[in-house]
Amino acid sequence: MSRTTTRTALLAALGLIAATGATATALSTATAGAAAAGCKVDYQIANQWNTGFTANVTVTNLGDPVSAWNLGWSYGGDQKVSQGWNADITQSGAAVTAKNLSYNGTLATGGSASFGFNATYSGTNAVPASFTLNGVTCTGSVPPTTPPTTPPTTPPTTPPPAGTKADNPYVGARVYVNPEWSAHAAAEPGGTRVSNQPTGVWVDRIAAINGANGAMGVRAHLDEALRQKGDGEMVVQFVIYNLPGRDCAALASNGELGPTEIDKYKTQYIDPIAAIFSDPKYAGLRIVTTLELDSLPNLVTNVSGRPTATANCDVMKANGNYVKGVGYALNKLGAIPNVYNYLDAGHHGWLGWDDNFGPSAELFKTAATAEGSTVANVTGFIVNTANYSALKEDHFSIDDSVNGVSVRQSKWVDWNRYTDELSYAQAMRDKLVSIGFDAKIGMLIDTSRNGWGGTARPAGPGAKTDVNTYVDGGRYDRRINPGNWCNQAGAGLGERPKAAPQPGIDAYVWMKPPGESDGASSEIPNDEGKGFDRMCDPTYTGNPRNNNNMSGALPNAPLSGKWFSAQFRELMQNAHPAL
Repeated sequence: MSRTTTRTALLAALGLIAATGATATALSTATAGAAAAGCKVDYQIANQWNTGFTANVTVTNLGDPVSAWNLGWSYGGDQKVSQGWNADITQSGAAVTAKNLSYNGTLATGGSASFGFNATYSGTNAVPASFTLNGVTCTGSVPPTTPPTTPPTTPPTTPPPAGTKADNPYVGARVYVNPEWSAHAAAEPGGTRVSNQPTGVWVDRIAAINGANGAMGVRAHLDEALRQKGDGEMVVQFVIYNLPGRDCAALASNGELGPTEIDKYKTQYIDPIAAIFSDPKYAGLRIVTTLELDSLPNLVTNVSGRPTATANCDVMKANGNYVKGVGYALNKLGAIPNVYNYLDAGHHGWLGWDDNFGPSAELFKTAATAEGSTVANVTGFIVNTANYSALKEDHFSIDDSVNGVSVRQSKWVDWNRYTDELSYAQAMRDKLVSIGFDAKIGMLIDTSRNGWGGTARPAGPGAKTDVNTYVDGGRYDRRINPGNWCNQAGAGLGERPKAAPQPGIDAYVWMKPPGESDGASSEIPNDEGKGFDRMCDPTYTGNPRNNNNMSGALPNAPLSGKWFSAQFRELMQNAHPAL
């Protein structure tokens, strides 16, 4: 079983003072010469288990600027590097060499570079006793008798100081506007009315980390967020979405990794993302992650014993890779001080029933404490991501009745305990706190497409002829069934992103960028692992997950994540509040 160690090691003044821990800062006193007159190394064991470990390394150049770097160290045991990122790492015997890549070779005075690697070991895993930068032993300072012989050719790249971690990262902060989404929105007629709104950046496959097909990668978005940040606080939102066997109940959002590829998920997806997030350059940003949508709730609602069961969800429940993947991601990303993790908690039309609500909360805790993680790595939860459930139904409540018949007995509510996302989010938060999550956790509600405005929006309650007439006449959510999720006809933009709008709610967010498709209306060959789901076909007559109703999907939709102009225009037309 994986575990995180908390030991600390400090290397200083003529050698090793303490070597009992997972973090090392190299500070020795050898005289430096040539181009690198001083350097400092932080060597951190981010994760360790009985046969291996993950290390993150940051080297800071304290001397003259260099255009290339070569960091060396030797192990005292049998540690063997197996895979690295953000550096070219080689090993000969005990000696390890890490060289810069093409994009991170320049280190100005005070500049830093970060990289990471996975390695194996047996016995003990002591930190290295010393490091060299370009052949010169790291000193932790520049000798005062050896001034630089040439002025720096580039300005220092020391990152801005990291802010104190906030209980709610959205309070007092601006939120990053994705320039790629903004350009799509602004190109639509009337789109400039919302093109300055912040949206989530979806990292839905390994290639998206560095940018696929000309799109911006994670580092490019963070660099742009630094540019937008200025002197204030800045939140940048990422959707981490690539579990093995992803979304076992919906083909349109299947991913590239097969059900058993958990190791690939860890080493080729989460580890590189964590390495980028942990770059000191980005320490001044508040990085919000929403983790693995449409995964854990499927293990409660779509497995054997339920009428909605699918074989794929049975496989994922049996192999445990959803739980392992979420736990691993929380453990890795939660170790980065300026990262705020929000777990997916479905939506009221999925988990609002008694036999779904409590078991889902318990499963969230199981995942949050898997793979060495703890509940402390969870800042909060997000609901209604990429969904359409109304924020608040004003014209009826769960306690209403008509002619002695409870609203819960209506066809729309169907014995659910919640009628909208706000009541569901606040109740789910209370439940999660009651089972051991921190009392400070907050909820996010995705309001990007749940406005349900326009001419069809009811102005008051339905007639009290019977309970169905009362509910259907007054509800804002105009879907045929709350189980419908793909490119819903008649939907509108919802509340604009806002910090701390209600008790227990950290923010309303647009995590799903409006105008990006939920899935193709018909089968489209692709290399992204995305299948054709009949719930995206407007002619589909349904299944048990939507009580065998029509899908309610718009026609002519592209693959999930691709720009869907017709949908975006309809979302603007039906926005509430109106544009």
